[in-house]
Amino acid sequence: MSAALSAHIVVRRRAFLVDVAFDLAPGETLAIMGRSGAGKSTVLEALAGLQPLDGGEISLDDRVIDRAARPRVRTDPMHRGLVLLGQDARLFPHLSVRENVAFGPRAAGVDAVDARSEADAWLRRVGLPGVGDRRPSELSGGEQQRVAVARALAARPRAVLLDEPLVALDAVTAAEIRAMLREALDGVTAVAVTHDAVDAAVLADRLLIVEAGRATQRGPVREVLEAPATDLAARIAGLERVVGVASRGHWQSDGWCLRSTEPFDGPDGSALAAVFRAAHVRLGDGPNGWDAVVRHHEATATGVRVVTDRGAAEVPTADAARLLPGAPVRLSVEPGHVRFVAAS
Repeated sequence: MSAALSAHIVVRRRAFLVDVAFDLAPGETLAIMGRSGAGKSTVLEALAGLQPLDGGEISLDDRVIDRAARPRVRTDPMHRGLVLLGQDARLFPHLSVRENVAFGPRAAGVDAVDARSEADAWLRRVGLPGVGDRRPSELSGGEQQRVAVARALAARPRAVLLDEPLVALDAVTAAEIRAMLREALDGVTAVAVTHDAVDAAVLADRLLIVEAGRATQRGPVREVLEAPATDLAARIAGLERVVGVASRGHWQSDGWCLRSTEPFDGPDGSALAAVFRAAHVRLGDGPNGWDAVVRHHEATATGVRVVTDRGAAEVPTADAARLLPGAPVRLSVEPGHVRFVAAS
């Protein structure tokens, strides 16, 4: 099966070169994650035609829509068969909700009556029946974002680009629209830039991790999140990742040894990463115990994440108060909560 969207994007930035390539099958969704400034938005802007290429090319349904040799002219994503859905719904304030959604079909030559009928069908699909006559200003932020999704998909794009469309919404509204997006994107080829692993898990088939302009890991979402290849990928997955070497099926580094209920089946001395959740780390001695030194604290939704020179532990706020930076601490984690993955 040929790729619906094939891209090799090379863009020179002041600090580094963005060089990312991927192929998407028809109806597949790719999530792109990484730190702020890693190059994620550059990739999306290049796909949309808002950022000229310094190398590579982009093909949509086997037709080249952009390459480095072309004149450096910003283009509207719709002219490329793409729609870009961002944090701001960007609805036309002077048009009704129905006319906003009908805009794409009408621009494509659909007559007004049929376009409006399509718009009403899309509004029902995104959970907003009966709001077609309202102005965008009469809707909540979450409702406006639903209309933006309907408008984007009513235009029948060949691919959809999502630039953190949920980041400005409260948690409850974001969860509702995330579920709606998952259903609406069924069968649609899409690329989604996000900082939220939940977005990747719910919306995407595959995940691409970008660090300093380069892809450091890619694969099915679950595989990447369960076996992170870098510290950043581990943090995205909510995991701690500590690199050492294999030793008799266990993990070892500088006298620190961790065991798992699933021993590593690989040669001794090979690079090995121990992966576990900070929430599973306990203060005090126990199976898989080790000594560490506190570095700093990070607030979490339920307490404090105490970062040490050897991993981190999530502890109640009262316990964190006695663990000041520089203080020695004894930590432990049950073998059943530790997994080993090969590390390059």
